[in-house]
Amino acid sequence: MTGPSQSLARGALAMILSSLAFAIMGACIQVCAQTLPNGMVVFFRNVSGLAFLSPILIRGGREVLRTTHIREHILRGVAGLSSMYCFFYAIAHMRLADATLLNYTLPLFIPVVEALWLSEPMPARLGAPLVLGFLGVMVVLRPGSGLMTGAAVFGLLAGFLSAVAQTGVRRLTKTEPTVRIVIYFALMGSGLSALALPFVWVTPAPAVWAVIVLMGLAATTGQLLMTKAYSHAPASQIGGFVYTGVIFAAFVDWLRLGLAPSPTFFAGAALVMASGVLMFRLASRGPVVIDSE
Repeated sequence: MTGPSQSLARGALAMILSSLAFAIMGACIQVCAQTLPNGMVVFFRNVSGLAFLSPILIRGGREVLRTTHIREHILRGVAGLSSMYCFFYAIAHMRLADATLLNYTLPLFIPVVEALWLSEPMPARLGAPLVLGFLGVMVVLRPGSGLMTGAAVFGLLAGFLSAVAQTGVRRLTKTEPTVRIVIYFALMGSGLSALALPFVWVTPAPAVWAVIVLMGLAATTGQLLMTKAYSHAPASQIGGFVYTGVIFAAFVDWLRLGLAPSPTFFAGAALVMASGVLMFRLASRGPVVIDSE
């Protein structure tokens, strides 16, 4: 393969590997959540990202942080951090595959958030994928079956808050470089999540420290691979590959807990994935990035 075909293949591979890394991160979160409160897990996730970005911050100095849009950064940071709290809670209290699928409803919420926040009309062509996606969520959760728990609500809320954060990122990218956006989120995420530590701190066991390091490595690797994927091909061509994360998460559930997804889960997941792929292809306002914050 040469030219565009080669770039598409590389982008798709990078996206698939990114989804695998995020599935490993999710498994680490589940292990940490057995002995650590959610607030600590979120803090360690943010600090690991900040540690990776620290060389850029040190080299760039004040110039990296110079901005006239601090309010927009704060809004994006609060939404992203809130999404992380919700997603990590869902991971700790649900099967990883279910929590991952609910978080991947992000593309379904973005047109709604953009219409409400930015007053941008939602294209009529997105109506069918939206209905298809939320129908898939209902099939997976099956209201009345016992799966529609508080954790499931937090999983959906994580998807919505991620959509708010993503919309904030899209606004910021018009005036701010990507590195500055990422650094501000890492600083705010680490600082705000650290505020709760005196109230929730539990000293991790040595083995848990190792899992924390792996969680940070997997999260950082996932973000790098996703960025690499979008450098090779547009979201309309490779964005749908992010849903391989649901398959990897189901495999992790099977390896760790011996839990195989039900046929109903696969049916609902297929609807959500099909909806997400259609959203990637039909939306024309830039890439939708699902990186579990």
